Amino acid sequence: MMNKEEKYQLLTEQIRALTQGETDLVAKMANVAAAIHEEMGFFWTGFYRVVGEELILGPFQGPVACMHIPFGRGVCGSAWKQRTTLVVPDVEKFPGHIACSSLSRSEIVVPVFSPDGEIVAVLDIDSKELGTFDEIDRQHLETICQLLFTS
Repeated sequence: MMNKEEKYQLLTEQIRALTQGETDLVAKMANVAAAIHEEMGFFWTGFYRVVGEELILGPFQGPVACMHIPFGRGVCGSAWKQRTTLVVPDVEKFPGHIACSSLSRSEIVVPVFSPDGEIVAVLDIDSKELGTFDEIDRQHLETICQLLFTS
């Protein structure tokens, strides 16, 4: 049985191959969300795209989700505003958390930067367990998000 680090290494290579040569960002997001969700078994895995001053639901895997998130609101809007990955061990303790599902207990949100440094989306992953995400998740998911523009 592979540990988390090994799973992410394999997943990163799979995503690199999946996105190689594809120019459509939404198509890449769809396969990246599906690959992460399938390999890692998270509760919800998907992207929110930056459209004006809000995040709009993009490709995802899992139950239905919030469709609009304002800039600076919730974990997703906060990661966008702060321009950094947020790891939240217990969403109930995050000020202003937007509960799209009461089953979500912990969350990680990774900004997706375009080559010119603009945030074009965020990768949002939820778990039904407390404290699911750590530094290993952060490092690998940031690398995976970079692959949306480097392959």
